[in-house]
Amino acid sequence: MNLLLGAFTIGLILSLLALGIYISYRVFDIADITTDGSITLGASICAVLIVREVNPLLATLAGFAGGLAAGTVTGILQAKFKINALLSGILVMTGLYSVNLHVMGKSNVPLLSGTSLTTWAERLGQAWFGQPEVDLLGWLVSARDLVTLLGALAMIGTVGLGLYVFFRTELGTAMRASGDNAQMIRALGVNVERYRIMGLALANGLVALSGALLAQYQGFADAQMGIGMVVWGLASVIIGESLTGSRSLGLAIAGSVLFRLLVAIALRWGLNPNDLKLVTALFVFAALVLPQLLQRRKRSAAAAAPRR
Repeated sequence: MNLLLGAFTIGLILSLLALGIYISYRVFDIADITTDGSITLGASICAVLIVREVNPLLATLAGFAGGLAAGTVTGILQAKFKINALLSGILVMTGLYSVNLHVMGKSNVPLLSGTSLTTWAERLGQAWFGQPEVDLLGWLVSARDLVTLLGALAMIGTVGLGLYVFFRTELGTAMRASGDNAQMIRALGVNVERYRIMGLALANGLVALSGALLAQYQGFADAQMGIGMVVWGLASVIIGESLTGSRSLGLAIAGSVLFRLLVAIALRWGLNPNDLKLVTALFVFAALVLPQLLQRRKRSAAAAAPRR
């Protein structure tokens, strides 16, 4: 049960990463490599501020703001300087590695001496249940982990609902339209570049927010924690879409939770943690290729079927 709680909690936290990838990948058709740097930027800003006794909510919002800035830089490189989208992400991601080291002052910042959102969850759990452990369906689980899961669920639900409403506003609809058919929107006199900058800023802000929450849940921020996160986000989005064949925003959240649960089960069954990134990459490759193969097989079967 503790394994399930941890898997669900991390899956929910990383669903913010999946939502950010969804915006950049599905709305603007960009596999934004900035993700690997912005998630660490959010974590490092939040961790440093918490160690300095800043309110954890303010520290989390500061991490979100850092991601907004990183995404804005990537968008400006693409829109104003006409640099290839992939190269823009690589440039910003590379630069962010040094920025993150300067923010933290070292490669790792533990949160042992600071008050984080997880600390608040632990205090709230003891106040609610009166003891450090709670009986959940016959299993003893940590009150802190249970409250953290409920808090993550509430936060992700709020963010997901906010994005759902936003993309149905005039601004959100224009942003989606500029990603679907930039040529047509530009012909209508709309500044497509501005919407791309805003979209990438929002995407990386969500990614950095995920990093800030992840650092507080894990109890540390590390300069290497962002490596391969763009692949993780893509895997979450693809899993969500594979569930129903739809590209709904909410499926990115479901895909993140399910993917984290599958990872937790694989690790429980003895998967070498050193192979986790390789397995993730292979899974994304299979998820991208298999649907095309199945469609080809269906078309071939339909063409070979006798006509009446």
